[in-house]
Amino acid sequence: MVQVKVHGVALLPPDEAPVMLLREIEGRRRWLAVSIGAPEATALIAACQRVEHPRPDTIELIGQVIESFGGRVQRVEVTALEAGVFFADLVLSDGVHVSARPSDAVAIGVRAGAPLEVPESVLGVASVELDLVDEDEAGPEVEQEVADFRSQLDDVTAEDFGEPPPER
Repeated sequence: MVQVKVHGVALLPPDEAPVMLLREIEGRRRWLAVSIGAPEATALIAACQRVEHPRPDTIELIGQVIESFGGRVQRVEVTALEAGVFFADLVLSDGVHVSARPSDAVAIGVRAGAPLEVPESVLGVASVELDLVDEDEAGPEVEQEVADFRSQLDDVTAEDFGEPPPER
């Protein structure tokens, strides 16, 4: 398993669809973009920014329920990519794996301060390598790389990922 961290949420044109951006902490520093819904993006951003609500939102509530039963979130694993759909597990302190959407699992893990991991098999097929360069230092070749990557993203459609996987 490769440890990653949440780098943020981005909106990708043309539909302004939100994606959760995960980045490898060490090594090749690859990026993994996971499509998520707008409500999930809001919950993830709130978790990353440690926004406190007057009453717990769903993500906070799930964390509180786990804690009230004496458990804790040990780690979050983005476990698989099947037919264009990512899968994840919350791994609890007693070793129990709870299947969840990656956006929910990551938001719960962020709230719990738990590490986030992705298997090499998923990173190998779904990640991209980008070097971040200070805009003041970026040369024409870097600008062209970014433009090429953006044009590739513009051409991606839901049909590129095939049929949804069967229910687990």
